[in-house]
Amino acid sequence: MSRRIIDLSVTLTDEVPADPPGMGPQITYMAHDAGALEYEKMFGVPVEHQLDGAGAAVERLTLTTHNGTHLDAPWHYHPTMNKGERAITIDEVPLEWCIGPGVKLDFRHLPDGHVVSAAEIEAEFARINHDLRPGEIVLVNTRAGALYGQPGYVAAGCGIGREATLWLAERGMRICGTDAWSWDAPLKAVAEKARATGQWDLFWEGHKAGAETIYCHMEKLANLDQLPATGFEVICLPIKVARGSAGWCRPVAIIE
Repeated sequence: MSRRIIDLSVTLTDEVPADPPGMGPQITYMAHDAGALEYEKMFGVPVEHQLDGAGAAVERLTLTTHNGTHLDAPWHYHPTMNKGERAITIDEVPLEWCIGPGVKLDFRHLPDGHVVSAAEIEAEFARINHDLRPGEIVLVNTRAGALYGQPGYVAAGCGIGREATLWLAERGMRICGTDAWSWDAPLKAVAEKARATGQWDLFWEGHKAGAETIYCHMEKLANLDQLPATGFEVICLPIKVARGSAGWCRPVAIIE
């Protein structure tokens, strides 16, 4: 039996516009010649006595836990979760949540800024003829996935609303994800709508659903268009950042 592994992560880079201005990562690359000088300073081994005068290549990064593909913990959304419990941080997320059967919902046809409702989630499960089961990891394919690395990426794609998020969590989902910049609809458009209508609870409503339930989501996924609707396993273990609101991860889908 053959096994296919699909990388669901984007490359962490400072060379493409994947975040709003000023929020992107910064990467400084130290080449082998600079590494040799560092080893000479640290350990007293002359550069000429290191193989080919080459030391270690190293990268220094300045970034947030929300750059690149990452898993958000409930602590990111609100101080409390599940109607009053202290929200868990990324180093407290149970690893068993992060391994499970995957389900892909295809919302690429929905326009930028659209907020997906519970009825639309339910209709998509009906379309793919699947009943959501506890422990399944739900991945949302939006229009944004095809635009990663382009200037319009951050403002692209639909988002998952409060009712839709609660619908998923009520059925035992603990981990989900999107190929868009945010689980919510693009925030600039949502903020404009909230200001215009006075409905301030529209802003970040998908995230804030975490105050009422327990769930984590991934953002900036990749290659969701390569997945079937069901029939694959997802592994998405996050980096343990002490008391962190999120952790970088390299999720993969495994298709037997």
